[in-house]
Amino acid sequence: MSANSILLDFSLDPARIIDEVSRKDIVRVCKEGLEKYLAGLKISYDMLTADGYLCILNETGTGTIVTIRFFEQGLITINVEYYRKDGDEAKISFDNMKMLENGLRIRLEAIRSKHLPPIKRGSSVDVYLTSSDERVIEYDIDRVLFDKRSEFQKIQIVHSRSLGNMLVLDELQNIAEADLIYTETLMCRGTENYAGKEICILGGGDGALLYELLKEKPKFVVMLEIDEIVMQACNKYMNSICGDVLEKRTDDNYEIIVGDCMVYLRKYIKEERKFDYVFGDLTDIPISDTPTGEIWDFIRTILESSFQVLKPDGKFMTHGNGVSCPESLRMYEDQLAKLTPKVKYTKSSAFVPSFMEEWVFYQVQRENTAATDSV
Repeated sequence: MSANSILLDFSLDPARIIDEVSRKDIVRVCKEGLEKYLAGLKISYDMLTADGYLCILNETGTGTIVTIRFFEQGLITINVEYYRKDGDEAKISFDNMKMLENGLRIRLEAIRSKHLPPIKRGSSVDVYLTSSDERVIEYDIDRVLFDKRSEFQKIQIVHSRSLGNMLVLDELQNIAEADLIYTETLMCRGTENYAGKEICILGGGDGALLYELLKEKPKFVVMLEIDEIVMQACNKYMNSICGDVLEKRTDDNYEIIVGDCMVYLRKYIKEERKFDYVFGDLTDIPISDTPTGEIWDFIRTILESSFQVLKPDGKFMTHGNGVSCPESLRMYEDQLAKLTPKVKYTKSSAFVPSFMEEWVFYQVQRENTAATDSV
């Protein structure tokens, strides 16, 4: 069950919006077009506004409301909103919506027109998530398997018909069963040699990175994850990507520690423990105007601390953000340029199915006297 919003818009000559006679004729045409699908529409309210005109119509005997908004710049928007129960037919099917738009475009002599699929609001299964640059994406999610709020975040496991089970944290898609490419690109599989290496994973609560790294025969992997509930949820619903590592938690070649990664990084620094690789599988690079604020401070702290526990030739591997966020990526690279001792980095990218976009990953290591400038 959800409130459905059908959205159409039309661009006309602005002179027709301003003229009262023309405006009334436009309302009549829109009303006649809509009445093919909505019975007995009546105008319940209209008014001039600071930027044009507003007209509200009601469908007889139902709660359906139609708003027709005129903007003096020449834009007309039509919004149809109604509550749809499970099993009910749509008031206006998608095919009929296209016919309605086309018919009104012709009758209104519109310069351009557009319709959107119905926006579903208030549903028990939320199908909308956002891209890295905050565009709305509608997923084919058909059920929620897990929904709980931990001390740190909101945790959901949802099922997508095309992506399989998917981990969603604080309304952001994190990883799905179809996302092996994400993990393989993060670890640069086929390029990096992990055999016999010591590795530290910061975060990684879904278990996918640990599971894939163990296939590369490392000497030992320690994973530092703060959220126990994430691991419990993924162990139950995402074991196709994490195997049994979140169930066992420890073995001859790995250990999962539940706790704040910064506490353990400070401990390792004090103990002078060193790793060949540190993976920052934590927060993405934030979208912001400047590299300031709590998350950017955390990113800088993680970078500085990670290089204190890396061997001289060790690498810091992390995910960045979408290629559609070049300014944020540039700000991250500016932070890398400020690290002491100096570092160099390479980048890789891959289209991640559940993100529905190209994602950027970083591989960072100390410069040496023979090193070239950062790329």
